[in-house]
Amino acid sequence: MALLIAAFLVGAPLAALAAGRAAAVTGSRIEHAQAGWHRVAAILLRSPSAKTSPMFLPLEALVPARWTAPDGIPRTGEIYAPVGAKAGSTVLIWADGAGQLTTVPLQPGDVAEEIALAASLATVAVAAVLAAIGLSARWVLDRRRLAAWDARWKATGPQWTGRQ
Repeated sequence: MALLIAAFLVGAPLAALAAGRAAAVTGSRIEHAQAGWHRVAAILLRSPSAKTSPMFLPLEALVPARWTAPDGIPRTGEIYAPVGAKAGSTVLIWADGAGQLTTVPLQPGDVAEEIALAASLATVAVAAVLAAIGLSARWVLDRRRLAAWDARWKATGPQWTGRQ
């Protein structure tokens, strides 16, 4: 048990640091890639059809739209339009330098959250692995101890009980 606790006290911080660094590097790469993304205005070519969710809340619908890429080339594609939007209305979207649709870029706190989450999950993973090792070792030792007790009882039991 002491060995498992020592392994956790050493392994958990190391795993958290490694996972946090990996998340930070990945976040930096994503932020660098997203630096060229721009918000552009897209004009809806059709009004969205009214859709509702199972909870009767209106959902955004995919509708065809047209926008001009940051390099000046006109583009068309399907975008999510807010409920109640009309054909010809403008919706702000995110596009990369080539004008392809993208998701909303990471916000400043998103990378910090990812780092904290990665470090926390690494710590939990170390704890889970060490707990599994500890439980497995205990199971093996219990089996050996029970087998030894059984062997001893087979040798001494007949002397105490008078049974052969």
